[in-house]
Amino acid sequence: MVSSSGIDGSGVRESLGLSHQALVYRNDVDYLNTIVPFVRDGIAAGEPVAVALPGVRLAAVRRALGTSDATAVHLVDMAEVGRNPTGIIGGLLRPFADGHTGHVRLVGEPIWSDRTSTEYLAALEHEALINDAFDGRRATILCPYDATTLAPSIIADAAATHPELIDEHGPHASGTYAPAGVVAGCNRPLTPPPDVPAFGFDLHTLAEARRYATAHAECYGIARHRLEDVAVVVGELTANSVQHGGGSGTLRVWREQDPDDGDSVVCQVDDGGRHTDPLAGRVPPPPDRLGGRGLFLVNRLSDLVRTHRGSDHTATRVWFR
Repeated sequence: MVSSSGIDGSGVRESLGLSHQALVYRNDVDYLNTIVPFVRDGIAAGEPVAVALPGVRLAAVRRALGTSDATAVHLVDMAEVGRNPTGIIGGLLRPFADGHTGHVRLVGEPIWSDRTSTEYLAALEHEALINDAFDGRRATILCPYDATTLAPSIIADAAATHPELIDEHGPHASGTYAPAGVVAGCNRPLTPPPDVPAFGFDLHTLAEARRYATAHAECYGIARHRLEDVAVVVGELTANSVQHGGGSGTLRVWREQDPDDGDSVVCQVDDGGRHTDPLAGRVPPPPDRLGGRGLFLVNRLSDLVRTHRGSDHTATRVWFR
């Protein structure tokens, strides 16, 4: 059981800063019997609480909390706010924590069985980066994992990205916690793009690159209200290549068909720069900083983002469903 001060009866002490816990559950009873007391203890302690769970899981927790407690908590559908895992920290977790003083509680389930393999890799990297994104902040973050629908390898990954686990053995420290290794392992080369033309751009052709992307996206049938998102995202990526990636790059645009997940317009920008910070674009930039918002917008507007940070190049691929 989780208490208002952290984990009780386990020998695992909640730090004065971040406590990042994985809840490995096997049935609805275990799920609700951990999350609901966790939330209610936070309410009783006067701590701000946010709960982000996918679809039916969110509805179940809302019912279990009851009207009074549910209205005291920030409840959001992770399937919507977390559709792009690279945008969860900057779009939900950090804004909520930064908007309050003192200790906050967060429940977030970013990984579920319907995630594609590409989405899973992005969500896994997200989980590993939470620890750095919240360094020095007072927060307890509880991340549920369904052991009945997720592969054993995913449960093992949860132990590598969370310093604390709650499972059938109760709360305890993870013996395989190694988030830096997970981040390095997620930095994989992207699958080769299809045989489509590459648009070369530099400082003088940034506007043409945006028009190239939106024209192809429109031809591929993307909804008209998403064309502005395509223009902004491609504009930010190409401008970033010019500024930080050697002054030029290439842009490719294609349509990707997935019978299970629907069709997407995919854009990829390659350049000769070195993108060394995996947290870039995930953490909200300070309000008084003039720059640093480009990659943040990319993560907020795209439906999925994957970046390969090579030793002498960077490749960023974005999806618009």
